[in-house]
Amino acid sequence: MKYNLLGNTGLLVSELCLGTMTFGGSGTGMWAAIGKLEQEPVDQLLKRSVDAGINFIDTANVYAEGVSEQLTGQAIRNLGLNRDDLVIATKVRGKMGEGPNQIGLSRKHIVQQAEESLRRLNTDYIDLYQIHGFDFLTPLEETLRALDDLVKSGKVRYIGCSNLAAWHLMKALSYSEHKDLAKFVSLQAYYTIAGRDLEREIVPLLLDQKVGLMVWSPLAGGLLSGKYGRNKQPEDSRRVNFDFPPVNKEKAYDILDVMEPMAEEKGVSVAQIALAWLLHQPAVTTVIIGAKKPEQLEDNLKAIDVVLSADDLKKLDDISKLAPEYPGWMVDRQANDRKKYVQ
Repeated sequence: MKYNLLGNTGLLVSELCLGTMTFGGSGTGMWAAIGKLEQEPVDQLLKRSVDAGINFIDTANVYAEGVSEQLTGQAIRNLGLNRDDLVIATKVRGKMGEGPNQIGLSRKHIVQQAEESLRRLNTDYIDLYQIHGFDFLTPLEETLRALDDLVKSGKVRYIGCSNLAAWHLMKALSYSEHKDLAKFVSLQAYYTIAGRDLEREIVPLLLDQKVGLMVWSPLAGGLLSGKYGRNKQPEDSRRVNFDFPPVNKEKAYDILDVMEPMAEEKGVSVAQIALAWLLHQPAVTTVIIGAKKPEQLEDNLKAIDVVLSADDLKKLDDISKLAPEYPGWMVDRQANDRKKYVQ
């Protein structure tokens, strides 16, 4: 397992991060479709992850309406793990009650939910506290000052964000810089070989501003797991009841047509090829992996050992690259007359 600095900090996090969306779902809603793991299997997944070198755990207050955080905190205690050896990340924004202030990024909701997450996780501090998206009702200044206060109080070590547009993130970074507030050190975002939209505006921003990238749904909601193909549609998969995130399936099948023989030649799974491709991308700090079963986790863990040659990466890039889009193609064109001076 390799460890990477999280953005422009001295914090080292494992290149694979254990995601906890499969922890605690019940009933027939969205969380049940994602996973229904109870305490014992959660303990097993966490133990195997830590044994493999993972020190980074990502959860959120909305996952299974708080149950995911509870199970994660209890697993840490059950296994006798040293809290300070772990980097625990959680999130705030989602709906946590029926009242109008039980959602969003107001100071009231952020502070309340930070306290609730600390209680559910049974910890004194959160290593990385992330806003789970954009809240157009709350002034950005209010959100950033509330997060800064949590950092100053010692209850939060670092702050991050998730699912923001490039202008959202750049505005937040600029405001924090100008007002000398804690800055977002990471962005958690959807990024896969079948969904490379992030590369248009956000990846260049992350590299320029030294913001870490945490990748969620690296297998495109299971579409790149190896179970799917033009003529393969499993009946018991998550996408049957929860077809998310949106993917251009025809393009994904074209990509799978290249990945499948590559995986067969290397003696690895298609999922491992998809994860390994992400681990080769320069902006990626960590890839969040989740599992319902131990064998799924084992397969994902092996991705760190997959070697992709320059030829492999070219084949994968050629089949999956984005179509040129303005102003990107004009920026690239105009860069050529300057690049010759630094080659």
